[in-house]
Amino acid sequence: MGEFDLLARVRERLGPPGGRVTLGSGDDAAVTAPGGGTATSVDAVVEGVHFRRDRASLRQIGHKALATALSDLAAMGAEAGEAYVTLGVPPDLDEDGCMELLEGMATLAEDSGTTLAGGDVSRARELFVAIAVVGHGESPDSFVGRGGASPGDALVLTGEVGGASAGLALLERPELEPAAGAGGAALRERQLAPTPRLAAGRALAAAGATAMIDLSDGLVADARHLAERSGLALRIEAEAVPLARGSASVLEASGGEGPLAALEGGEDYELLASIPAERLPHAQRLVHEAEAGLPLTAIGEVVEGEGVQLRLPGGQALEPARGFDQLA
Repeated sequence: MGEFDLLARVRERLGPPGGRVTLGSGDDAAVTAPGGGTATSVDAVVEGVHFRRDRASLRQIGHKALATALSDLAAMGAEAGEAYVTLGVPPDLDEDGCMELLEGMATLAEDSGTTLAGGDVSRARELFVAIAVVGHGESPDSFVGRGGASPGDALVLTGEVGGASAGLALLERPELEPAAGAGGAALRERQLAPTPRLAAGRALAAAGATAMIDLSDGLVADARHLAERSGLALRIEAEAVPLARGSASVLEASGGEGPLAALEGGEDYELLASIPAERLPHAQRLVHEAEAGLPLTAIGEVVEGEGVQLRLPGGQALEPARGFDQLA
């Protein structure tokens, strides 16, 4: 496989650049004219850490690599703009395999309005994909960070949690399939091909969200990040958190504590946000309209204090675990 032949095939596959890109892939650097404000994030997925090729197709790996990067833009309420991809190619991956991986990225890029504007390719011992994404807004003040929550704000969650961690359990231990009931395929899909909530993020920003984060490390761990940046505590009502169908039973069968394991599992890539309580109905309507019926559920509130207070049915408080740590 030759680098220049591969890059030529990549450029042939890419669609036309977005309106902000004046010079795209194929030159020494991309040139953009963004205007307004920009939000930039960098993410990476590494074989053996974030995926295994015997459990995920190359197309799924490409999709997930871009999806996880775009999820950071969703958490800022940004509009997806450009993505810059660095691909590390191991010796056993040929040119067709690289193109299959690209196909997963390119399809999601087209669906999300993202321009794959450039990148690099290199030999590597393991397959890895590192992606820098740039999002756009009307001004720097239009983005939502993690640090703006206020006491009394409602704590809201898009979609459901627990699906990705249960899907991973099914991939690792197929004998758990009966515990999933009819939901096994959907749980595996949540792990292998997550959806970045870009439209929901923009809807929450428009509705007045005061702080927001995407759930990459798990609801509990990421709630703690939001609490720390805001200098307050988040009180989560465990019974109010919507769980993906079959996730609690799969995680319990795998040795976890059922619903609690679903709250602590990572890679759901839903959005957790705080919003003034009086704006909650408006936010629910906007999110529902933005993402084809996606629910926005109130799961708690922002209070004085620090950390995450997880309340079980009956009012019992629980000190949750730290969540997923990529360097542990």
